[in-house]
Amino acid sequence: MTLYTNINTKKIIIASDHAGYKLKEIIKKSLTKKKVKVLDLGTNDKTSVDYPDFAHLLSKKIKNNQLGILICGSGIGMDMAANRHKNVRSALCYNQKSTKLSRQHNNANVMSIGARLTKSKVALKCVNIFIKTNFLGGRHSRRIKKI
Repeated sequence: MTLYTNINTKKIIIASDHAGYKLKEIIKKSLTKKKVKVLDLGTNDKTSVDYPDFAHLLSKKIKNNQLGILICGSGIGMDMAANRHKNVRSALCYNQKSTKLSRQHNNANVMSIGARLTKSKVALKCVNIFIKTNFLGGRHSRRIKKI
């Protein structure tokens, strides 16, 4: 029995800036242990970089039924940059409830996490919820079409 359903989990795309690098590595290791392939778009160390560059890079790679994870200091900058792309519905996920609702009600395909605001244990729980939660459809589909 697979943990993840109705989602293309063959490959999760992940990217961070320097503030999110350490948490990105923790998340990547956790996903790899669960046999999820991860496409890591960087950054590759703690050297200062501009978060929009990585948010745009990830957003351009998101395809149908594919999920992405963005990590920066607050999660806000990455979220804002990603949502400029037509094919992306990024959600700032700061706890388990916000993460679950982002998938169920908003059909988010990218989650943004604030590494300076979210402990790694909580972030890992959020990632698992994001990946295994399905969009409910119904009245929520009508609302998504209005975005």
